[in-house]
Amino acid sequence: MHRLHAIDPIAVAAASASKNQPSNTTRRHKRFRSNGFFGLRLVLACAAAIPCAAHAAAQKGFLETIHRHTTLASTVPANGDQNPYAIAVAPVSAGAIKQGDVLVDNFNDRNNLQGLGTTIVDINPSTMTMRVFAMIPRHLPQCPGGIGLTTAMTMLKSGWVIVGSLPSRDGTTTTKGQGCLLVLDAKGKLAKVFADPNINGPWGNMAVVDTGARATLFISNTGFDVGAPNAAGPVVNKATVLRLELSIPAGKPPAITSETVIASGFGEQPDKDVFVIGPTGLALGNDGTLYVSDALKNRIAAIADATTRASSAGTGRDVTKDGLLKRPLAMTMASNGHLLVTNGLNGQVVEIDPKSGTQIYARWIDPNKAQTPPGSGDLFGIAMTPAGNGFYYVEDEVNTLVLAR
Repeated sequence: MHRLHAIDPIAVAAASASKNQPSNTTRRHKRFRSNGFFGLRLVLACAAAIPCAAHAAAQKGFLETIHRHTTLASTVPANGDQNPYAIAVAPVSAGAIKQGDVLVDNFNDRNNLQGLGTTIVDINPSTMTMRVFAMIPRHLPQCPGGIGLTTAMTMLKSGWVIVGSLPSRDGTTTTKGQGCLLVLDAKGKLAKVFADPNINGPWGNMAVVDTGARATLFISNTGFDVGAPNAAGPVVNKATVLRLELSIPAGKPPAITSETVIASGFGEQPDKDVFVIGPTGLALGNDGTLYVSDALKNRIAAIADATTRASSAGTGRDVTKDGLLKRPLAMTMASNGHLLVTNGLNGQVVEIDPKSGTQIYARWIDPNKAQTPPGSGDLFGIAMTPAGNGFYYVEDEVNTLVLAR
């Protein structure tokens, strides 16, 4: 299925407009006013002989450079798995994977039960073709809780693919298993399993430092003591961020050389609609600061010295909270050093300057009006293109991968 979205379905929303969410009708009216003002401003600038390049200098963020959304492919394989979660862009060609391919995993099975998805698909953005990369057995002796693939996935320069599992037997956390990390070769064959007391429900997207022979993985864990979902919660403040140091011998699977819990005490909550709510997005800054999307506190946190610290920083320092954030989920760092964060409670991506904590604006990348607000519950994974000129995201409600550029 290939289709093109209309360009920029809902225009940039200024941070000051985040309060008192308008109705859909009002929002459309605001879009026209915004576009009209933008065009008038540019015309006046050129008419006054001000170089039009001045407009470029006034650019505030990365989202202003995005003009087109292209649906690349369905993410549903032949076994019917649904609910695409993780996105990982291949850094190298290995096996049947081509450099620049996009790997997407599925969290739900064909009956749309959460925590039972077992497949990873490989999508070539150039040809818009999809093939199954891996179909992992539902039951493995090393992962006694079962298999349900999550947003924790990466492909290393050595060709190994590592993916998290947070399984269920009935689609809810009532039957949640402990979870594990699965290591696959470049042909999608299971090579190794990481499972120990620190790895409990590896959930959020990974941040990675990869030198080829060694790699550092940052993984959030949301499984500790999470019970059955009910109307009152409960919130358990035991979610962690774990740093794993890996050695990668030539021709052999990675091996863990050390583990350090670098952040802890984040809230995690069982939920009948989205399985579990907890820290999801991880992005590493050039200075070694790890940014974490803390979904239940509706904030972005910063963990200082994440690559070197030897102890937990607790829940870290507030970078920003509330405002345009509506349950922040997956996160990536744009080429300008800003964070792009998908919202769980609407179809917007929010751009944040992590240095100042400024929420620059949000853009509605999934305006599906079948939900209220539009796009609520539709977004999850996000990853930058290799060229840094766009990003990939999944539309959960229609099981597709989309390129925004």
